[in-house]
Amino acid sequence: VRLTVAYDGSGFHGFWPNEGVTTVGGTLQAAIERVLGHAIAMTCAGRTDTGVHAWGQVVTFDAHRPPEALDLPALQHALNGLCGPTIAVRDAAVVPADFDARSSATARVYRYTVLNRPVPDPFLAGTSWHVPRPLELPLLRLGCDGLIGEHDFTSFCRKPPPLASGEPRSLVRRVVDARWHDLGDGVLRFDVEASAFCHQMVRSIVGTLVAMGEGRLRPGEMLGIIAARDRQRVPQLAPPQGLCLWEVRYPEL
Repeated sequence: VRLTVAYDGSGFHGFWPNEGVTTVGGTLQAAIERVLGHAIAMTCAGRTDTGVHAWGQVVTFDAHRPPEALDLPALQHALNGLCGPTIAVRDAAVVPADFDARSSATARVYRYTVLNRPVPDPFLAGTSWHVPRPLELPLLRLGCDGLIGEHDFTSFCRKPPPLASGEPRSLVRRVVDARWHDLGDGVLRFDVEASAFCHQMVRSIVGTLVAMGEGRLRPGEMLGIIAARDRQRVPQLAPPQGLCLWEVRYPEL
């Protein structure tokens, strides 16, 4: 079964189930097991951090019953009753046995919202980063140019644990699109699509781009920051509440 899930991450300690804390995945898994009446092993498309939101998170799991005996609308309705309103199952579908939310994905799209006004907005505080200093949109957009293509994003990623063999994990990623949108009234949105993302990559990129928009860095420095493979080159980490896992792309089934 594949579920497309949206959630407000404000009250959760990230997505992945974690003993002793409330997580999106832990809450969702407990609800699925309650409805189906058996334990499941769940896979997700991306392990979002504490406070990060999603509109298009995807999870997969095996249900111990034939497809014709699985009432997907009833499952969706029950899960939304148990998990809503902060977690919502937007879609439920039966997929081939070899489909996996994580490994079958070809790309992921994240959105980050910046509120660029002198005065904060309480109604946007939970889904945006308030930056009171004026940002130059042309500089934000120029900074995106160096991101496109395949690069080692070590400078922008929290160092992951090594592989079982002891070898370091690759932080090479292919970014296919990165752009800023002016939504009006000081609301700016950054959209980025890549084959995959490493831990804190989008928030590090946004923090760097905002520094460029403020004039503290030049857009032309982006390639040098990437080439340095040095986490210390990133000036700031954007806060989590502005980030949303927007969509996960898959080959046609």
